[in-house]
Amino acid sequence: MLKHLALAATIGLSATGAIGQTDIKANPDKSAYLQDGRGVIARNPFGLCWRTGTWTPADAVAGCDGELTPPVAKPTAPAIAAPAPAAAPAPAAPKRCDFAVTLGADQTFDFNKATLNAAAKKRIDDEAIAKLGTCGKVDIVMVTGHTDRLGTHQYNQKLSEKRADAVAAYLKSKGVTAEIDTLGAGKTQSIKACDDKLPRKQLIECLGPNRRVVIEVRGLAK
Repeated sequence: MLKHLALAATIGLSATGAIGQTDIKANPDKSAYLQDGRGVIARNPFGLCWRTGTWTPADAVAGCDGELTPPVAKPTAPAIAAPAPAAAPAPAAPKRCDFAVTLGADQTFDFNKATLNAAAKKRIDDEAIAKLGTCGKVDIVMVTGHTDRLGTHQYNQKLSEKRADAVAAYLKSKGVTAEIDTLGAGKTQSIKACDDKLPRKQLIECLGPNRRVVIEVRGLAK
């Protein structure tokens, strides 16, 4: 299990995945994938690229999400022989059980805290646990903790790791037996910017969306 994995791009660690995998470069302008200090997208032991909680299909990168990129049509020579018998239809691809749940702002943790509150537990039960029940096989469960930008990098890194661990522990307490990896992203992946001139209370409220935990699941449906 990956415990307390900090972002490679900010603390100099490499998370490029299993031996033999081809490096996939992240978009230097905007990337919705975790990446190491070389700008290479981090991959888990299954070869899957780690997406952030803000990932959308528009952020897909060839090699990570090849199924989202239309194949290039290749010219074919005109047939000069009688058509071959129609091939048997390919078997249907197995139905996926991939999803992500974002526990946002203070419905997850109180400011500067790493203890799950009642609202967060209810959302995990209703959305994550319920959806996991529809999976026949779970390949990986990834829990990523985030903080706002108030405070030092070191402090926020530790806080984000504690928040990810708290969610992982709750999932296990509810009977999740799949492997759960945790990651602390600290304050490196803010999704909302706020004016520093705001009074502190208003600034804390404004930065709320950055204080979040993302649960990502990949597997096959029943």
